[in-house]
Amino acid sequence: MRVMITGNLGYVGTVMTPLVRAAGFDVWGLDTGFYRDCVLGDLPALSVQRQIDKDIRNVSPGDLEGVSAIVHLAALSNDPMGELNPGLTEEINLAASVRLATMARECGVSRFVFASSCSIYGQSDRVLTEESEFRPLTAYARSKVETERALAELATDGFSPVYLRNGTAYGFSPRLRVDLVVNNLTGWAATTGEVKLMSDGRAWRPLVHVEDMSRAVIAALTVPRERVHNQAFNVGRAQDNFQIRTIAEEVARVVPKSRVTFAEGVSADARNYNVGFGKIERQLPEFQPRWTVPAGIRELYAAYQDLGLTYDRFMGREFTRLKQLQHLMAERRVDESLAWID
Repeated sequence: MRVMITGNLGYVGTVMTPLVRAAGFDVWGLDTGFYRDCVLGDLPALSVQRQIDKDIRNVSPGDLEGVSAIVHLAALSNDPMGELNPGLTEEINLAASVRLATMARECGVSRFVFASSCSIYGQSDRVLTEESEFRPLTAYARSKVETERALAELATDGFSPVYLRNGTAYGFSPRLRVDLVVNNLTGWAATTGEVKLMSDGRAWRPLVHVEDMSRAVIAALTVPRERVHNQAFNVGRAQDNFQIRTIAEEVARVVPKSRVTFAEGVSADARNYNVGFGKIERQLPEFQPRWTVPAGIRELYAAYQDLGLTYDRFMGREFTRLKQLQHLMAERRVDESLAWID
């Protein structure tokens, strides 16, 4: 089966692409390259039969020739960027995704695995399932809700969208992101000795290692169609729902001589959700996560030490998505719509 992974050069895609290839798929990649040069350590082999360097908004039918399935990762990938320009988030995350899926259906693509997010649940005091109400609090989360709804309308006997609602990602990738909670707190500890919280730390998050996100994708690609057709799955495990302050305490246990601190004027984080994963355990037993959060923290700390992550790089633009996009705009490499300037 030929699988196209959009966003294959990003934080998740860099880890996922070789794993999907190792699972026996013929892999094509499509990526606009915003983070191509943002690398910590050595990159793995590209592991694709074809790499298409293209903005997701500019995909053409010829790009999809012979593709049987699409794993759609490409998006403006965090809340700060979404709030900076909600219209751009809607254009890229929603409109371009729906256009891609519509084109894919017309081109004979049979399975469309969409990287959604547990952030669509927003805030709740109870354990949330795939049937729970959506309460998106950010432009990013709203784009995921609306894309899921639009993809559902495209579902047919020959076109099966699947919605993988990932918990908050963590874990090492050569195209690192430090604007994710576990990666961030471990980075603070490794470079300053402080595990610095920007909120009161009471909010809950479901967490999933970037490799386990990849294993969920592989399961969604390989099981019979009727088990995933037009269905949503929360991706993670019940034991990996954590309060932010508990993550911080675990980081402090792993990183020698580090301590938990709080930024001035901290307040509660409105995003607060504890998610259930019973459905993916029942319907996709092929998905077997291998990582725990403490193991992920140890992985990150070891990588930060071995690869010499400094405070300046940690705080710089390379590994924070909003800062990198702002850098590309300031350098006039992309315009205000994030289109590359020739």
